[in-house]
Amino acid sequence: MVPTSYQAPLRRDASPQATSSQSLQTNLSSETATVRMLIAGKGRDVYAVRPQDTISNAVRQLRDKRIGALVVTDANGSLQGILSERDIVRQLAETPGQTLPRNVSDIMTREVVTCAMDDALVTVLKRMTDGKFRHMPVTEDGALSGMLTIGDVVNYRLNELEHEALQLKQLIVG
Repeated sequence: MVPTSYQAPLRRDASPQATSSQSLQTNLSSETATVRMLIAGKGRDVYAVRPQDTISNAVRQLRDKRIGALVVTDANGSLQGILSERDIVRQLAETPGQTLPRNVSDIMTREVVTCAMDDALVTVLKRMTDGKFRHMPVTEDGALSGMLTIGDVVNYRLNELEHEALQLKQLIVG
């Protein structure tokens, strides 16, 4: 006895169906994500202060821009250091009530780790994790060309992994 919901195959059922949502090339693509790819979507905005600016001025800029770090540049735009929320909080704990009038140059981090546009994001993420810092200026031809946060890199990588998982699923399911 045949179930009542059974429908015999039709002639058109036998024709193979090709999908255009995937190809061997898209499923096996192994392009390495770079800083350039992330910056292309994020933008090249870099917020800076001068070494002679006050911490109070820097704090206002951090608040107004809703960011966690500022690069410190000279009048020519050359990188002199970086000032992060963490630098400010440490100084507040060491010298309560005396921090805000001080100059940025007094507490900024002078040894700045930077990355280049063609650096792999995985490498940048490892350097940030190993160095225990959350902000990294991007340079190109010796000039500042962007700022990455650890959140930017992690979010980009998560989206990339989600895309890879979808491609694998499409490869398996067809």
